[in-house]
Amino acid sequence: MSAGRNVEQQIALQQRPPSLAMPSMAQRPRPEPGFLPLHGGFRDRFVTTPEAKYCCESCRLVLCIPRQTECGHRFCESCIKDLLSKANPVCPADLEPLFEDKIFRDVCCNREIMALKVYCRSEKNGCKEQMSLQQVMDHLEVCPYFEVPCPLGKCKEKMMRKDMSEHLSRKCKHREITCEFCNHKMALTELQKHKDTVCPAIPVACPNHCSFSSILRSELSSHQHDCPKAQVTCSFIRYGCSFKGLNQEMREHESSFASEHLRMMAVRNTTLEAKVEDVKSELTERYKVLPSLSSRLAEVETQYEEMREKNRQLEQKLVSMQMLMSAHSEKLLEVEMELRELRPLRAMREEVEALRGSVENMRSIVSSLDSGRVGSSSGSHTLGSLEQQLSRHDDMMSVHDIRLAEMDLKLQVLETASFNGTLIWKIRDYKRRKQEAVASKTLSLYSQPFYTGYFGYKMCARVYLNGDGMGKGTHLSLFFVVMRGEYDALLPWPFKQKVTLMLMDQGPGRKHLGDAFKPDPNSSSFRRPIAEMNIASGCPLFVAQTVLENGTYIKDDTIFIKVTVDTSDLPDP
Repeated sequence: MSAGRNVEQQIALQQRPPSLAMPSMAQRPRPEPGFLPLHGGFRDRFVTTPEAKYCCESCRLVLCIPRQTECGHRFCESCIKDLLSKANPVCPADLEPLFEDKIFRDVCCNREIMALKVYCRSEKNGCKEQMSLQQVMDHLEVCPYFEVPCPLGKCKEKMMRKDMSEHLSRKCKHREITCEFCNHKMALTELQKHKDTVCPAIPVACPNHCSFSSILRSELSSHQHDCPKAQVTCSFIRYGCSFKGLNQEMREHESSFASEHLRMMAVRNTTLEAKVEDVKSELTERYKVLPSLSSRLAEVETQYEEMREKNRQLEQKLVSMQMLMSAHSEKLLEVEMELRELRPLRAMREEVEALRGSVENMRSIVSSLDSGRVGSSSGSHTLGSLEQQLSRHDDMMSVHDIRLAEMDLKLQVLETASFNGTLIWKIRDYKRRKQEAVASKTLSLYSQPFYTGYFGYKMCARVYLNGDGMGKGTHLSLFFVVMRGEYDALLPWPFKQKVTLMLMDQGPGRKHLGDAFKPDPNSSSFRRPIAEMNIASGCPLFVAQTVLENGTYIKDDTIFIKVTVDTSDLPDP
């Protein structure tokens, strides 16, 4: 490969977009694992000696996945990795420093190497074929001299492909074979064990060494009952007979000891009858106490049910107490927050009252001066200064009045705000507001803000009584809005909490209409707000106006909308 072409390749590489210039080694398609050497270059025997330009500067073997450096030298992929893993890597050919981002894949060189002729890798086994390096794996798939493992899983032997059929039919110890006695198929290694232990059709000798020298294993158990040399016990053993002997002796014993066996049975029968009488008397005694036990059991069951009922009531009371305590805790936090807001408000009111008193005093002084003015220059000077003070106090009082109004408004918002992620929005004068929406005077209404916590997300609801978008004129449209809050910097973004929108049924059936959605993290509606509030997101077809106005959702010209935000998995700020 000439140096000129190397420079052209580098220039072409630099002109490509960064994402295509140097694909990572993990992303590039790889040849089959068995084709590439584990390390270094190809060790195949080439038909003609490869040119030096095809050899790695490090391992001196034919290049495997060639990489070219900035200085124009080529290395195997594994060899260049070894060099780059060292501190301050340099090219071994000219000691130029190596940089990973300046090394690229030499596709053209790789194509030329893959076209070089090599001998088959099974040459030592007798294969004389020649093929290009690219065709090695295709040839090995069919090469009769290539060593392959036995396809039977338990056999670990390897043999040339041409010897496989003979191995499977005659040599493999794990080949399938049929038992000549029972025609059952199994592996050759299991045949002898099968014959020695379980084959039902193989002839076996009687274990008692009787005159029957050959019996099928399947008939051996039935033979044991009739075998004259089988050791057996007397069938009257449970009545007390202890005789043991051979089958042929047992017949003589049964005929000669028949009367003794009858006597044993009679004694056993008498004993059993006595035991039966004892059991009957014991059962009679137990039957006598059974009614009292039944009544006692009924009392215990009644007491148990009473205890269960008391326990259930106690659990309900406990749950109620816990809910009450939780509500009181939340109310206490609200009161504390309101007190914090009210402290400056009270001080401001006191200051305003003091200013008003001061202004009134000055007004009275001015009035008295006006009534008793004598035209003196000193009186005019005093009156002018008092008027300036009065004007200054009026300005201060106006400022305080504005701040007082702002604090009152903030207090009203705090009194109606919710800090548990739930909004109950009461919309009065539904008919009038609906007519205003139809007349395009007031298209939408915003609810008061509500929060997921005292330091949580700030949100509100937005409703179009005459619908919006696809629902205009036919539906009520309901949306959820994320607002800019004071603690947004401490909260995770985008907003990911589940939102449930609901129209409350005011009738006895309580058939509330609702819809829920999980925010889309890619939507701008749920990113951290930059303006006062984000774009609303929700349901333009939330409820049809015919369903809303003909049901029990409107009562006293008022509707209730509930918005719930799931706060169960919300982390603390």
